Amino acid sequence: MDDIVLTASTGRPIGTRPSRRSRNGGHIPAVLYGLGKDSIPVTVEWTELRRTITTEAGLNAVIHLEVEGKRHMSIIKDIQRHPVRRDVLHVDFLRIDPKKDVTVDVSIVMVGDAKAVTDSDGMVDQNLFTLTINAAPSSIPNEIQIDISGLTIGDSLRVGDLMLPDGVTTDVDPDETVAVGTITRSTLEAMAADEAAEAEAMAAEVGEDGEPIADADADEASTEGDGDAE
Repeated sequence: MDDIVLTASTGRPIGTRPSRRSRNGGHIPAVLYGLGKDSIPVTVEWTELRRTITTEAGLNAVIHLEVEGKRHMSIIKDIQRHPVRRDVLHVDFLRIDPKKDVTVDVSIVMVGDAKAVTDSDGMVDQNLFTLTINAAPSSIPNEIQIDISGLTIGDSLRVGDLMLPDGVTTDVDPDETVAVGTITRSTLEAMAADEAAEAEAMAAEVGEDGEPIADADADEASTEGDGDAE
């Protein structure tokens, strides 16, 4: 895969108003920092930034940020967005060493068909959607897949069940739940309704003295029969 190169401009004025004017002009304020070097305030064109973050790697893409003719290997550490419009307000680029691991969040994607769960009118509830991993820049996976085909109702898959690529590790508790097979609310309500109906039917078959109504009717019929015989 070709390197992702993003050109950044220096000399941007600092402050809220200049940043707003910059964004209105299609340039996003950003900063490049890390590896013990001075931080550099820059701007990047929104159209080019969007191109870099819409590859298969998404926000975990390794970006060669070109500043004044020099390229810096980096990743996006943070994107600040407007709380309502979701426009990008600011981007933090973190310098990285190609020979050292970086820590990033990678999406967890469920694959397969949990037939035993669906046949029981259940569903697979995903509890963990991203995993924080450690990996060399060249080894960062686009996503981590987890096969749910063997799940049953009440069964669960945990972080320890994830098959991480070679060179990828995580510090997340291996017992943390990723996905679990559960009964849906509608199924639970239907089961509760069935149990209530069954309990009501059983109650209707018992008389005030606690004896089954059918047995009481039989005893009454027997007593009447004895009287006729006399």
